[in-house]
Amino acid sequence: MIPLLSDAIQAHGGLDRWRARRSLAASIVTGGELWALKGIDQDRSPRTMRIDLHREWASVEPFGKAGQRTDFTPERIAIEAEDGRVIAERRHPRASFARHDMRTHWDPLHRAYFNGYALWTYLTTPFLLATDGFKVREIDPWREGMETWRGLRAIFPPEIASHGTEQDFYFGPDMLVRRHDYRVEIAGGVCSRPVHF
Repeated sequence: MIPLLSDAIQAHGGLDRWRARRSLAASIVTGGELWALKGIDQDRSPRTMRIDLHREWASVEPFGKAGQRTDFTPERIAIEAEDGRVIAERRHPRASFARHDMRTHWDPLHRAYFNGYALWTYLTTPFLLATDGFKVREIDPWREGMETWRGLRAIFPPEIASHGTEQDFYFGPDMLVRRHDYRVEIAGGVCSRPVHF
């Protein structure tokens, strides 16, 4: 493991603490310009996000309406009722984004797939970058105001669903994640506006 990633992981609690946990739940509020471009009416109500820390799985509830949740893995996205009944499902969901660009409207399963992989990536960073299949290297730093943030470029393995194969992460003087840059492959490869933490 390169020193930058090792230092970042230590600053975020360390690998031993990470390995001792299996799952995480968080209250989330999402917003931004993407939803309007995708034809989605996004309310700013809090939702509960649950993830598995050591395999790519996520769920958001409520989703769409009360009593519904998502079930995400890279191979399948589903919207389920509280009793586990499948309301809608798509196998091999990434293929459904073929020929999409930034303004292509999404259906609820597109949105659920994006939510699943994006939030799983955000909530498992930087630890996922130390797992098998990732290639990482230090890149030029980013200057933000009076601070210099060290940069790390990660090449994601094909079995991990995420924004894109190549993503950049920047860490502040305290080694906590400050910025995350990527291209949204499922929206025609457009550059993201950087995610600041």
